[in-house]
Amino acid sequence: MLEKYLREIGLNNKEALIYLALLASDNSSVVDLAAKTKIKRPTVYVVLESLAQKGLVSETTIGKKTHYQAEPPERLETFIERQKIILNEHSKRLKDIIPQIKSVQRESGERPVVRFFEGKEGIFSTNEDIYSKTPDGSPIYMIYSKDLLDEIFSAEEMSKYKKLRLAQKVKSKVLYNYSKGEKLSDETGDRIRIDEKKYPLTCDISIYEDKVRISILGKNLSGIFIKSQDLADTMRSLFNFVFDQKKGPEGSITAPGSES
Repeated sequence: MLEKYLREIGLNNKEALIYLALLASDNSSVVDLAAKTKIKRPTVYVVLESLAQKGLVSETTIGKKTHYQAEPPERLETFIERQKIILNEHSKRLKDIIPQIKSVQRESGERPVVRFFEGKEGIFSTNEDIYSKTPDGSPIYMIYSKDLLDEIFSAEEMSKYKKLRLAQKVKSKVLYNYSKGEKLSDETGDRIRIDEKKYPLTCDISIYEDKVRISILGKNLSGIFIKSQDLADTMRSLFNFVFDQKKGPEGSITAPGSES
């Protein structure tokens, strides 16, 4: 029980064993500790040095020999406080460090993370993953058929994730089908309607940061969630190409040669 707790607060298995062994005696030599804990002597030296750095062990000289003694258990409180300070410092630095770590990942090649999901609950869980992120200033890119979404999901269900996105101040860039007319761009997002008869959309696709969520809106709701910077960047490039090339004065989009 005590060993388990000591491991939980940051000591490794050997450190916990040696610290408890020292607490059980006034002081011990390396030979004594090796015999009590069954840890090899060279390793005992390393562990004692580590415990000393944590402020939990000190040296004492008896005759001509070096012995070691455990600091009082109250020192564990000081150790935990130091751990909290260190974690807080790491937390502050993390925002600067993450981009550096990501750059190493990109240089060494990226392996996508892929998850499959089924049903409404699966779609909702991926929505929460995408929309609950802290905004980095970039929009979320969406492709969908509003007709299909209105048919499958209630207005309350649709509103929930829109509110979550807007609460995070994440704007949208949208390509959509809608047989009932235009959904013009506004302060929440930029929208382009695609002719639902010529170019029907039967999937709901979201691209945000390094994530792509594809929901298949057929009889059996299912989909794929992919975490891949390469895929997300490529999808955004295609998306922006359409926006740059096809956006009309009224927020609609038409195929080449079909302008009226």
